[in-house]
Amino acid sequence: MFESINVIGSGRVGSAVTARLRERGVAVEPHAELVLLCVPDTAIRAVARDLEVGPWVAHVSGATPLAALEPHTRRFSVHPLQTFTRSRGPEQLDGAFAAVTAEDDEARQRGFWLARTVGLEPFELADDARPLYHAGAAIAANYLVTLHRVASNLFRAAGAPPEALVPLMRRTIENDFELTGPIERGDWDTVEAHRRAIRDAAPEVEPLYDVLAEATAR
Repeated sequence: MFESINVIGSGRVGSAVTARLRERGVAVEPHAELVLLCVPDTAIRAVARDLEVGPWVAHVSGATPLAALEPHTRRFSVHPLQTFTRSRGPEQLDGAFAAVTAEDDEARQRGFWLARTVGLEPFELADDARPLYHAGAAIAANYLVTLHRVASNLFRAAGAPPEALVPLMRRTIENDFELTGPIERGDWDTVEAHRRAIRDAAPEVEPLYDVLAEATAR
């Protein structure tokens, strides 16, 4: 659908997308049919305003509305629902989903084409649903990092190796997030023992534990 794409931005997402497009035989060049903005969210509006109107324009942000691409009307967005690192390549795209936001059928088709071309499984997302969608993504990815660091600190305080948490966390995902542990068993004496231990060793963690315990119990 696009024989040439101009990828602006060479960060973690941009570099992976560029490499994959080249693997799939799509020309990555300055004067192209599509301009794909892989820049920080805060830069999208300014970069879009500086682009010549004519080619299709898209961005890869999960939180930014399509209005940020004004004055362009041939526009859409494809957000890879994945976390990226510079130490890996385009294989990071494989098997991930992508939220495609578009304002008409033609733009939607082009967004789906781009997602599939780089190895993503597309689904449609309404523009006004972006904040809620992105909040869910942030909880799943960003807060997982936070929880791992908090749990690691508790392990260190207990004299246990933090690296032992990784297989546990991976197996939880492999088991389709099936809940186990004291709350699932209704063992509130153990939960209270957790709270006392945390209060003694890391009191700043107790409010977080309480909020998570309450949400888990619900």
